[in-house]
Amino acid sequence: MTQPSMPVLESVTRPWPDLEAAHERATGAAAALLDGRAELLAALTRLATCASARDELLRSLRAVAGAPWELARTGVPQLARVSVVLPQDTALYSYVRHCLVPALYCDEVVVRPTPRIRETALEVHRTVSRGLDPALAARIRFTDAAQHDFTPVCAESDAVVFTGSATAAGKLMTEIGDGPLFLLSGPAPNPLVVGPRAEPDAACRAVLRARLYNSGQHRLCPDVLFVHRLRLDALVERLRAELSVLTVGARSWPDAVLTALTYGEAVEGAARFLTEHADRVVAGGGADPERMQVEPSLLVFDEDPGFHPPALSGPLFCVVPYEDPEMLRCWARHPLELERGMYAAVLGEPRLTGRTLGTAVVLRDATPFDTEDGNLPCGGYGAHASGVRRAGRMVGRPLLLSQEAALRNTVATGPLR
Repeated sequence: MTQPSMPVLESVTRPWPDLEAAHERATGAAAALLDGRAELLAALTRLATCASARDELLRSLRAVAGAPWELARTGVPQLARVSVVLPQDTALYSYVRHCLVPALYCDEVVVRPTPRIRETALEVHRTVSRGLDPALAARIRFTDAAQHDFTPVCAESDAVVFTGSATAAGKLMTEIGDGPLFLLSGPAPNPLVVGPRAEPDAACRAVLRARLYNSGQHRLCPDVLFVHRLRLDALVERLRAELSVLTVGARSWPDAVLTALTYGEAVEGAARFLTEHADRVVAGGGADPERMQVEPSLLVFDEDPGFHPPALSGPLFCVVPYEDPEMLRCWARHPLELERGMYAAVLGEPRLTGRTLGTAVVLRDATPFDTEDGNLPCGGYGAHASGVRRAGRMVGRPLLLSQEAALRNTVATGPLR
């Protein structure tokens, strides 16, 4: 009989998770996702388009399947408790990445969904947990505690995973003290650069896929498009034509590209932005808060390294022309962008060399949706976009909970497989 994998050297931390058990439980979790896929998609389309909900399900399956290898690779020790504040989007993927996979190496995962997604997150948990190993399901506990009641739970945790603003994260960190490991995922502009060597049709497809994921309501969507002047007219004309024929419908429609936005604040923010920059709108420009609709809108700004858009939700395409890539570097060096650097998708711009643009990780000829992997560190080096608290201060870097927990405990070696 095969013996469970054991550490080569005795650890000064708690034991490592049993990887054979993790394999079995991950297999069962994947089966639970597949068995409940109809119910999961019905729950997810309360918040997401049908296309993005299906994509979220497949990404979640991949994260579950890769979980045993993630545990073996990072050498994460067994933790007692992790507290999680779930984000207001990607209810299933966030649940899998921040709750289900950590439950393989945590005795208890305490989950507080934001009020906006509570019903959807609970439905996801009920559907998935029916097919889980009962011991694994029992490790995940949802709470409806108010923030001030949840704070003591966080203070007594090994780690806290928080999705939200840096301001809210800073307040919580102050309240819980320096004990727990603290991971923050915040908003980021994720600029997309269309360089002089980009093929216009391919660039247009990449821009549409990235910006219109769930009608533009995902933190990986690009809030600004930097387009070289040699490609500016061609890309603007293609985008203008494509935006005029997008399918608008209910979230449950398989072919709907645009739907009503999920939250009133998103519509209000988009409407406010469109009003403030009405002179830059070349297509669209309308917003209807009562119907929760934002018209797909194309805005073209002047070449300006001082353009720093707020976090935008909805089908808004903000184009900024450039000629010299030094302008992009200047933009990325601004203190605000250094704080919120996550990803920079670069298409056909060989003059942008290096792994980063400011604090954003450069993705060459790819968008964040092409590279996102739930079993690998995600994000960039902006502390407000992907930050971990170390020695009392936030450090920005790509994050993965199991890896950060393993680094914190500093073990000599881990399981062999």
